[in-house]
Amino acid sequence: MQIVIAILILSAVIIFHELGHFLLAKANHIVVTEFAVGLGPKLISFTRGDTTYALKLLPFGGSCTMLGEDEDEEEKEGSFNKASVWRRISVIAAGPIFNFILAFLVAVIVISVVGSDPARVVSVEEGSPAAEAGLQAGDIITRYEGNGIANGRELYTDVDMDGVPLDTVTLTYERDGESHTVSYVPETTTRWMLGYYYSADGGPVEITSLMRGYPMEQAGFQAGDVITAINGVRVADADDVAAHWEEHPLDGSAVQVTYEREGQEYVAEVTPVESTTASLGFDFNLAREKMSPVDTLKYSVGEMNYWVHVTVKSLLSLINGTYSINDLSGPIGVVDAIGQVYEQAQDQGGVIVSMTMLNMMILLSANLGVMNLLPLPALDGGRLIFLFIEAVRRKPIKRSVEGMIHFAGLMLLMVLMVYVAFNDVRRII
Repeated sequence: MQIVIAILILSAVIIFHELGHFLLAKANHIVVTEFAVGLGPKLISFTRGDTTYALKLLPFGGSCTMLGEDEDEEEKEGSFNKASVWRRISVIAAGPIFNFILAFLVAVIVISVVGSDPARVVSVEEGSPAAEAGLQAGDIITRYEGNGIANGRELYTDVDMDGVPLDTVTLTYERDGESHTVSYVPETTTRWMLGYYYSADGGPVEITSLMRGYPMEQAGFQAGDVITAINGVRVADADDVAAHWEEHPLDGSAVQVTYEREGQEYVAEVTPVESTTASLGFDFNLAREKMSPVDTLKYSVGEMNYWVHVTVKSLLSLINGTYSINDLSGPIGVVDAIGQVYEQAQDQGGVIVSMTMLNMMILLSANLGVMNLLPLPALDGGRLIFLFIEAVRRKPIKRSVEGMIHFAGLMLLMVLMVYVAFNDVRRII
């Protein structure tokens, strides 16, 4: 069941994207030769006017094919390339824009039902730099280090991905309808670290994630490895690990870690590193609360912006090396992720399951909108680059050259998709 739901969500997001191209093409008198739901061979089709509407075999996404996208037909009446450059820009941009619209509309539904999580300060450490700067419980954080903050999750994401600055923290908050901006030097802590997180549910000490660039990752540890001993001392659960570090705190000396992976036991020597971290000096809300109709619209825009922000930050992390190409997921990985989220939410009732699935739709729609705006050949962003160049030059780049570039980009994209699909299957298996 979860696979069917996952495919439906993914398909709905892609179809809405194509619907944007379709509606703007029609509005600009560009002939749409085919609008299809699904991919592959046609199951059902009918023609109305110049457009064939089709339902295809594979339930993944859809397509919008316009007259004149092929070079040989560009002079025909109603062809894509015969339309003015600004009309073509509007048609191409409509796909990603419709994804952002879909993310907003779905967010309205979710926030109307379960509310949102304003980044409200719930407590401030007494005597901390944040308290001395004037921050109080009840203040709502609206900007953090120059970035707009739509909700508590966005503030948490920024702090989690970028950390708290060691020198100066700058944030803007609202109190009684007025906006205030403050800066303060946060308190810092220096300690020895191995750079790993592990499960604390009373079972085996399974590594849940690793901090990038830290000793455990560099030593080859992976999420899923189970730590069985530290310096020869057996550890059965999280309490044993906590007790060991309390009795033998890290001091820079090498640590011998015994772990299991796929039934085999290994031993690795890991040397901790000193790490300095800063504290915000306050705690903030991450729980959802009901919103007024006006606030529902406000926080729905923020919800869409939040997922766009997360997608952009993830892409930047891919560029700067924080993440690698092996961390990417394609349709197979997305379907699997939705299935896992569905299973986890099942025990919480139908409303929570529905809202969780709609949240996944918001994430995917915002993600698809951002990804399609990347200035890469074969993507909407790449096509927009050529159209903006044409608008400035007042004449198009030679169609054959543009076509070859997009074709090369498409081939590279297909290779990437095959590689990502292989990784998705390997992770699932």
